[in-house]
Amino acid sequence: MTQTEMLPSSLIVIPCLNEAGHIGALLRQLQPAAARLGASIVVADGGSTDGTLAIVQGIAGEDAKVVLLHNEKRIQSAAINLAVATFGERAEYLIRIDAHGGYPADYCERLVEEALATGADSVVVSMLTSGSGAVQKAAAAAQNSKLGTGGSKHRHLSGGEWIDHGHHALMRIAAFKAVGGYDETFSHNEDAELDYRLRQAGYRIWMSGKTQMVYYPRSSLKGLYFQYLGYGRGRARNVLKHRVIPKVRQMVPLLVFPVVLLAAFSFVHWVAALPVLLWASVCLGYGVLTAIRQRNPNIALAGVSAMVMHFGWSVGFWLQLLGLGSRRGVA
Repeated sequence: MTQTEMLPSSLIVIPCLNEAGHIGALLRQLQPAAARLGASIVVADGGSTDGTLAIVQGIAGEDAKVVLLHNEKRIQSAAINLAVATFGERAEYLIRIDAHGGYPADYCERLVEEALATGADSVVVSMLTSGSGAVQKAAAAAQNSKLGTGGSKHRHLSGGEWIDHGHHALMRIAAFKAVGGYDETFSHNEDAELDYRLRQAGYRIWMSGKTQMVYYPRSSLKGLYFQYLGYGRGRARNVLKHRVIPKVRQMVPLLVFPVVLLAAFSFVHWVAALPVLLWASVCLGYGVLTAIRQRNPNIALAGVSAMVMHFGWSVGFWLQLLGLGSRRGVA
């Protein structure tokens, strides 16, 4: 019996909504790993209208291990909960896959092996960002930098370590169920919220040093803004729910929305515009310097992407904290 054959059973879940451009290739890539692990692949779809359903149904018709599950609540937190409730009894580990990401061929096996080797209840991974178009490349450069992420550990490669939070990859289903799964009132930041409850319950989270995933960012500044608006709201909901103080790297971007509002009063005195001008100068200068250092003019606009991310995150946080606007968006 090989080492892979001795690995415990797993359930691979892909929350999905309008991913016709990615889902087919992703499922084809995951099928060999699922066969080696004896795992089912559940695509929990939130009501796709772009041809995603036909693609998944076609592959499911050829492979009984691929299952399409309708997620009426649409959001990712509900998708994972539904898949675990429906199929979780058959497996020991849950492996969460993002439909809009890229993965090494041995990704699933490495996760399970690290969980067994460390005894971790959750194995999280580094999330490196990559883009193809001009806007996507700039956003990727910003998201891979300290300027864009504040030095978040799961945004950079790790050698393997115990941490408080990371990009969700694998979780022991018993631990997942013990803390109640994802909070379905969260459309964003549901992973950080669950990690908080896991730690409070005494479960341990390991950052993988053997594998990672690649994330493909939004291809427009508008999409990037609304994504980070949701992230900001999600972080504020975590603060309100658990009464936790944001980390320094999260508190600094909170100042962005207030300084932008302050700049509106520059007609009273020009000094009011100084904070926002300083912030813009730092971001734009960072983008230009990064492009020069890497000899890559395509990422010169990384500073603009960082500004959009900061502003969206700050606006979302303050709106949620003050109870203004929509409290739950679509992930």
